[in-house]
Amino acid sequence: MKLPLFPLQSVFFPGETVPLHIFEERYKQLIHDCREEAITFGIPVFIDNTVRFGTEVQLVEVVNTYEGGEMDVVCVARQVFKVLTFDNEMDGKLYAGGIVEFLESQNDADSNFRKEVFDKIKQLYDLMGVQFPPTPFDKFNSYAFAHKMGLSFEQEYQLLQLTNETERLRFIAQHLDTTIAVLEQIDKTKAVIEMNGHFKNFDPLDFKDFKVE
Repeated sequence: MKLPLFPLQSVFFPGETVPLHIFEERYKQLIHDCREEAITFGIPVFIDNTVRFGTEVQLVEVVNTYEGGEMDVVCVARQVFKVLTFDNEMDGKLYAGGIVEFLESQNDADSNFRKEVFDKIKQLYDLMGVQFPPTPFDKFNSYAFAHKMGLSFEQEYQLLQLTNETERLRFIAQHLDTTIAVLEQIDKTKAVIEMNGHFKNFDPLDFKDFKVE
């Protein structure tokens, strides 16, 4: 499928709201075409000077239009795709485009495993002292907290490429296990530091067990 492309150094996941500030002429033209022709466009992730994977988005609303023609728009992310070809200008347009292949996502995750990962995210928030947002478990999936659990840009890009929900949850669980272990160690270190200088009760040592060698 041929799709207009708007490369950004950002990762967007399916179902996510995508707010964009539009100021370049080529993307003003793209938003105009989206409004007039009800077309979608793709946001391929610009990483390591390449664009290989991205997310199709659909324009929902033009929130603000400024005197110079700049716009604030809101889109919603839909499907993940792989970029097969990339052209700087698409069919005589100012904006880029290319042929993409949509990745089929398999939502096969076991409910118990989903709950396990969900609880790990809660544990992470608790360790950080951050309020956990009111998210019902039945609405939870691997993308729900993708930007809110400390994944690096590179890790988010890795997650985007995984087409199986169980694989995505495993990837997140591994990250959470590592991060939680670090935070717990930090808490222990903090407790030791805070104890320094305080009066302490020491257990008496039984000297009869001592040996000098």
